Amino acid sequence: MHIKANGLRLSVTDEGRGGPALVFLHYWGGSSKTWREVIERLRGSHRCIAYDHRGWGDSEAAPTPEGYHIRRLADDCEAVIGALGLDDYVLVGHSMGGKTAQLVASRRPAGLRALVLVAPAPATPTGVPAEARRSMTHLYESSAGVEQAIGVLAGRPLSAEQRSRVMEDSLRGAPPARAGWTEVAMLDDVSADLQNIHVPTLVIVGEADHVEPVDILQREVVARIQGARMEVLPATGHLPMLESPDALVKHIRRFVDEEHRKD
Repeated sequence: MHIKANGLRLSVTDEGRGGPALVFLHYWGGSSKTWREVIERLRGSHRCIAYDHRGWGDSEAAPTPEGYHIRRLADDCEAVIGALGLDDYVLVGHSMGGKTAQLVASRRPAGLRALVLVAPAPATPTGVPAEARRSMTHLYESSAGVEQAIGVLAGRPLSAEQRSRVMEDSLRGAPPARAGWTEVAMLDDVSADLQNIHVPTLVIVGEADHVEPVDILQREVVARIQGARMEVLPATGHLPMLESPDALVKHIRRFVDEEHRKD
């Protein structure tokens, strides 16, 4: 289905039942399909909602990179939550979606129960040099570029189906959305907002993640969010939902169940 959010039509999937609902936010280059293995394991006990960020998957694109500031992505997330009438939910954000989820949580929206950050991009501006960011922007213009990206992102071999899915998602991204992350949202500094996050927060990171390494996420994410804790997935890179879905689901389920029992 599609939901109108801030002037754009966003593609949304809504599966399963049970609370709290889980709202999944994907990475730069992905789509709601990135979460397929995770949702298949969780939809029997939780309502699982995943949407394509503006310019990715089947969602409409903003026309220029300036339309992709992290605040715009956070506004979209809140619009989806509002359109679905969610009043008891957990945000699960990965990489770019993790930076977005941090900002949404800092706004203290009604109904937010907890926050799960999977290899999240920090709220601070990236330290990646401008030339490297420009190179990143062009990676998703060709199959060879996507293959190169997979080599950096994945710490374990992906199945043929997974590689095909990553390839399709990455190549489908609208040019403004590709540049919107590397030229705009990566540079947004929303770190001051993190002091306003007052929900239980779990950060999950791959031991072999070279994009968002454990030590950086400990310093830039865990240390900035009150009460946040970290779980490290062994022999896993930047795509835990593809590389280690069972381990990822175990941590999500345990964390969400713990918070649910506290009520």
